Amino acid sequence: MKNIKKVGVVLRPSTPELKSDFYKLKDIFEKHSIEVFIESISGGMIDVMGMDFESICKKCDILVTLGGDGTLISSVRRSFEYDIPVLGIHAGNLGFLADLSLDELDGFVKNIVKQNYRIEQRAILQATIETDEDDLIIYAFNDIVLTRPSISNMIHVETLVNSQSFNTYYGDGVIVSTPTGSTAYNLSAGGPVLFPLTNVFALTPISPHSLSQRPVVLPGEFPIEMKTPEEKALIIIDGQDMHELVKGKSIHIKLSSKKVQLVHKNEFNYFNTLKEKLGWGK
Repeated sequence: MKNIKKVGVVLRPSTPELKSDFYKLKDIFEKHSIEVFIESISGGMIDVMGMDFESICKKCDILVTLGGDGTLISSVRRSFEYDIPVLGIHAGNLGFLADLSLDELDGFVKNIVKQNYRIEQRAILQATIETDEDDLIIYAFNDIVLTRPSISNMIHVETLVNSQSFNTYYGDGVIVSTPTGSTAYNLSAGGPVLFPLTNVFALTPISPHSLSQRPVVLPGEFPIEMKTPEEKALIIIDGQDMHELVKGKSIHIKLSSKKVQLVHKNEFNYFNTLKEKLGWGK
């Protein structure tokens, strides 16, 4: 476990009302002799002097996001190359990832000082998008969606698994989901829930033309290639970023050999969160 002495804070964008919550968070950490730095965009939103994101990642021991799962996912992707663990605090409803409330923070920081916490290693997707110029490498913590650029047409997605022809999907598109992202778009499209610490990923068709097209779970060591030889496609990363896949080009997707690090309470139980969020057993 890290001896945490400095934390960097990222706030949910366009939410200046988080200013009082930030000061509450800052007071709690500083009470336990932990320095707090705020990312510059978040700081500008609440009129506080901040530090650029790269410097935050290099200077601090962990990142703390205050907002929801979207804020955490964005921060994970931006900070991935710096190998910095991320702690998610939800500003409202419990999240699958941001599972700690601000009211619980003081007790948790006491445990941080005692190094009584845990860091989970979560899989992340690495994708290489072929372009007419330099190939583009991107990361996705939840999912990569290959979909049609126009609602008036369906899309053909040819898929190879481990360099072998696997399937051609015909419909609205395909979701490639990590275990962490299995409870997001993948779930709403009929895909399976995957335990977040497993080294697998799911391929889930979106509104397929054929009823024989079903979700599949693949081993994490199998790379996949997807292409749309008949038309261009849109690539959506974690529901946040969008890229275009040119007709005849491919996107190559695999689980990265490096993992995302999430900070949790020792008593964190994924199944309890799953039951609460999905209303199971009610």
